[in-house]
Amino acid sequence: MAKENVQKDEERLESIESTLGKTEMFVEENRKPILIAVVAIVLVVMAIFGLRKFVYEPREAEAQTAIFHAEQLFENDDYATALNGDGNNLGFINIIEEYGGTKAGNLARYYAGICYLNTGDFNNAVKYLGEFKGKDQLVKPLATGAMGDAYMELDNAAEAAKCYERAAKESANSFTSPMMLMKAGYAYEMVENYQKALEMYKIIKADYPNSNEGFSIEKNIAYAEAKLAK
Repeated sequence: MAKENVQKDEERLESIESTLGKTEMFVEENRKPILIAVVAIVLVVMAIFGLRKFVYEPREAEAQTAIFHAEQLFENDDYATALNGDGNNLGFINIIEEYGGTKAGNLARYYAGICYLNTGDFNNAVKYLGEFKGKDQLVKPLATGAMGDAYMELDNAAEAAKCYERAAKESANSFTSPMMLMKAGYAYEMVENYQKALEMYKIIKADYPNSNEGFSIEKNIAYAEAKLAK
């Protein structure tokens, strides 16, 4: 038994040595291509680091500085100037054009959409809000909901309802979700889709009974059910 184990160990060692020998031979025969590949990987890593450090980060800092003044105008409800700038400082549209690939440039799309919504340019509101790529748990559903508001102004209640419903799902919370669900319900009622409206109201009742919308949701449920019973 002991001899068999010794023999097996010897066979394993021979196999390992054979494998190592083949590996060494492969490395020796392909030394130049391997070296080129390693150098290429190092250069790519250095290039990525250099772009981030010396291009992307400075541009992001510039964009953050540029958007600051436009945000102040936005907070003061000066939407037209916030959009187009005041001659000395960039507006959101300029920031999107110059720094579109930065985080600040992306946020400028949201601001631009809200500005257009407040100035009555609903098509551009839909455009810029649709281009906004947000992950923030509060801003993203508000952007989608605002796009729904723009569609409502464009007399497209069907598309508005989809936006409101999507906004409610993007961040399930007791602040934005019941508000968006209620708007979705009303929009579905406008296109006489009372089944979907009822669905929205029942979600409010089940998941957000203590919200402002939840306190009076029974009348909405009753209305939708009455419409469906006809």
